[in-house]
Amino acid sequence: MPFLALSGRPPVYPANRPATDLLPPQRPDALPKASIVVAALSTIVEWYDFTLYLFMATALSRVVFGGGPDSLLATLAIFAVSYLLRPVGALLFGRLGDRLGRRPVLLVSMALMAAAMLGTALLPTHEQAGAVAGGAFLALRCVMAFSVGGEYPAVSTYLLEGARPGRRGLVTALASMASEVGVLLAVAVSAITTTMLDRAALDDWGWRIPFAVGALLAVATLAARTRLGETPVFARQQATGPVREPLRFILRTQRAGLYRTFAISALASITYYVGIIYVPTYLTSVSGFPEGSSLWLSTTASVSVIAVAPHASAISDRMGRRTTLLWLCALAIALPVPMFALMSFNSVGAALCGAVVLACTAGGITAVAASAATEQFHPAGRLTGLALGATAATAVFGGLAPYLATLLTQATGWTLLPGALVAAVALSVFPVLARMPETSGQA
Repeated sequence: MPFLALSGRPPVYPANRPATDLLPPQRPDALPKASIVVAALSTIVEWYDFTLYLFMATALSRVVFGGGPDSLLATLAIFAVSYLLRPVGALLFGRLGDRLGRRPVLLVSMALMAAAMLGTALLPTHEQAGAVAGGAFLALRCVMAFSVGGEYPAVSTYLLEGARPGRRGLVTALASMASEVGVLLAVAVSAITTTMLDRAALDDWGWRIPFAVGALLAVATLAARTRLGETPVFARQQATGPVREPLRFILRTQRAGLYRTFAISALASITYYVGIIYVPTYLTSVSGFPEGSSLWLSTTASVSVIAVAPHASAISDRMGRRTTLLWLCALAIALPVPMFALMSFNSVGAALCGAVVLACTAGGITAVAASAATEQFHPAGRLTGLALGATAATAVFGGLAPYLATLLTQATGWTLLPGALVAAVALSVFPVLARMPETSGQA
């Protein structure tokens, strides 16, 4: 075998065996609750920033690109292009995390996120710098996407490996719940900023406030992360024979896990980014709601996700990841088109109903997907596997989704097209989930 342990002895891993068959012996050790809480809550920053981008998209289109008929599309295009850096960051951070530990990744990724958000808050506007503003904005978003690429695999792995057996789905889903707090905070800060300031003040200086708040959150989170310890599973893996080349190990022995993780993450990404993140833009551009009203409706929908996520993940601990995901995938096939139909009417009640149903469906899927995707891989290459499978799917079905939804809706005039995109992806993922082996209870 080409994989050499740090001790010099070659560990033997049977090719193409399920990840659950390759796990080291289980022990009932777990991380302290304080470490679990810090790791879970730290996802607030990640999702605050990326959610904030889309919630402030219309204001950013004026400030960074000077307004005009194509400015919103250009703003969403930068979101999509920068997302392509997520797999790159994930691969580099994945190698670091699989060789040196989960903790270093959590520290470096958050430091980069803090720098990117502070830079955005200080960014010159189109009026001040012309096209330079757009170029600087793209560079900062690429740094942010690069760092987030390492963030998701590291946090999911840290929580799964630090949880007690029988509660790994619930504990790993804490990251999803905390991310919704970040979404909720982003919506609230955006809504307060856009409703309390007039258009001139918002475009002059007010748009900087939400990004400055994000920078402060990132610095505080980085300080808290310095107290984290390493996971027990990684410590055992180091003792039993880590591999020098995690990428080669994953490609040779974990290919089936890669395919399944890509499918799981594609479902989670399309439902989340179209069913939650894109909704405020949809309500403003298609349904005719004012920006402030669209953001407040999304705030209400985000609250429902926080309530749904723990129940969905706890069910997956009892019934299994596969069964729970199959039911949720069926909902993702049936519900999006009717819910976008409800939101297409200029009715607050109909829009709220559609947004809440879509948010609950997406929240349940992302909560269960966090543990299901992480469990597909052996600890020796877990971060690298998530980088290849989950982050690549997120770049395609998450980062590109809002842009494609806007572009295709404008091109076709069919206002239900975003819902059809979600349903089509869910339909293609369903057979993969039906053949997926059960992994709950594994670390």
